[in-house]
Formats: sequence, C-alpha cells, structure tokens
Amino acid sequence: MPTGISLARRAVPLVLFAAALSGPAVAADYPSRPIRAIINVSAGGTADVFARTLGEELHRRLGQPLIIDPRPGGGFIVAGRACADAEPDGYTVCILSGETLVYNEFLFKRLPYDPRKDFAPITNFFFNTQALVVSAALGVHSLPELAALAKAKPGTLAYVAPSIPLGLFFDRFNRQNGTDLVRIPFKGGGEAVSGILSGTTPIAFFGLANFIEHLRGGALTGLSVDGAARSPLFPDIPTLRELGYTAEITRQYFGLVAPAATPAPIIARLHDAIVGIMNEPEFRQRNLIERGLEPIGDTPDAFARFLAQDRVLSERVVKEAGLQPQ
Repeated sequence: MPTGISLARRAVPLVLFAAALSGPAVAADYPSRPIRAIINVSAGGTADVFARTLGEELHRRLGQPLIIDPRPGGGFIVAGRACADAEPDGYTVCILSGETLVYNEFLFKRLPYDPRKDFAPITNFFFNTQALVVSAALGVHSLPELAALAKAKPGTLAYVAPSIPLGLFFDRFNRQNGTDLVRIPFKGGGEAVSGILSGTTPIAFFGLANFIEHLRGGALTGLSVDGAARSPLFPDIPTLRELGYTAEITRQYFGLVAPAATPAPIIARLHDAIVGIMNEPEFRQRNLIERGLEPIGDTPDAFARFLAQDRVLSERVVKEAGLQPQ
C-alpha cells in the first residue's frame, strides 16, 4: 500500500501535466469578456488615439472590446500603481511610457510599484519621434544659425522641451555655443504649439505629430529629429546624429505590458494579435507612420531587453541632469 509521501510524489507529475494542458486551454478561451487597458496619459493625446484605434481592430480579431482607462498624473505613477495592483488574469493590460516603466525609478525615492518586477512586457508599440522646430519667423534653418541668432539676441529666445533628455540637449547646446536659450515650463502640446506660432516661445523639441501640418504649411521650420533615421514624412530634416550630436539621448516610446504573473499563453495571444494588426500595411501607414510614429512591434523578450538597456541609459541621463530623487 503506497504511503502518503509516495502518493504526494506521484501527484507532482500529475499537477505539472495538468498545468501544461491548462496553458493552451486558457489561451483558447481568452478573451471571454472586455479587456481594460490602463494608459498613463489623458484622453486625446497621440498614444490615446493610437490605443483606441488599435482597440477597434483588436475587437474584430478577438471578439471583445478594449476599454481604455486613462490614469494620467502623479508623475506617471498613478497608472503604474494601478497596473501593478491589477489581477494578472489577462483582462487588464497597460499602455505605459518610459517615464512609468523606467525613469521614475531614478526620480523618486519611493514608488508604490516596482518597475523591474511588477510588469510583464508584451510589445513596444512605437518610438514617438521628437522634432526640434522653430518658428519660421526666426529665419533660421540650422543649429549654427540658431546659435548665431541666440548670440545676437541674448536672453530673448525661449524654448519648450518636456522630457529630461531633450532638456539636456538645450543645456548642452547653451554650453557649447555660449548661448542662453531660456526654458519655459511645458504645459501640454496644444499650448506649446500656440506659443511657437505666436512667437512667444519660438523654439520647441517634442513630438513630431504636433507639428506635421505646420511644417507642411511653412509656419514652422524643422531643424532635427531624434530618430536613428530621418522621418519619412520630412526626409529633408536631418537627425541629431547626422548633425554630429554624439551625447546620449533616450527615446520617447509607449509599450504594452501586463501585471506580472499574467499567464504566458495570454501574453502570447495578445502579442500575436496586436503585432499582426501593426504589421498590416494600411494600419501601419495610417496610424503610425503618417502620425510621425516609428513602428516597433517587437517580441516580449526583445521588449524586456530594451527596457533593461533603457534603464541603464536613463540612469546616466538623470545623473548628468543633476536630478536628485524626490
């Protein structure tokens, strides 16, 4: 007659066998109800518009709607906490930028979530190309011309740059050229564009999507973009690297993650459906490229590796900026 220990030993393979069978079953039945997508920005922005468009296509593929749940504010912490605290059952996913996923670790002494452990990467959607633009009224068409104008009009030229690495770009620009471009607090894309067009803040470095119609109409002049390659929308605008800028700079991106411990078969099902949508030529062109976004759609493992690399780079950028955790 078998002992209790021997029965327990026999039970272990049965448990593992049942778990192996449950993975495909979970994926096959998923999703059976709407999926909530927490996003760390407010409604109406570039990432929000993309998420809602993607959700419409995902609904057609998976048969369930994607309910967008904006959680802006709190230094991008609110959404991170909500994502980390959600049930890891596949019915909550999170669309988060690098601030939540990486930068906050170096900007705050305490976080209500662990950026390294609380999220399961699914895919990086896109890089949000950042463009350095000036009001056409300035009459400058290159960085040397901007430096010359700034020297001729000291203390009078203002700029907006919402992120740490883009702010560092202007700090370095001022040091290298002996200029004193003045930084103005960034309160939102719409207000910043109004400031450029009115001439009150004639220099800006942020999302290309905000400038497309004004660059095409001639009201703004593009001096550079932060991508590894030129934007297909504006092939005449050079990259920072082409202009000899060798300092480290982190990119703006939005990726899809799930709460840690979300079953791997669900992660795989979501990834395959979403990347399949992103790889459709018409969707890719209309909803990414034409909006100034650089499509990625990588694998969960590749996204995890990218986050690890971005974490190292971001820590160096924060230290160079002289920022102390708050």
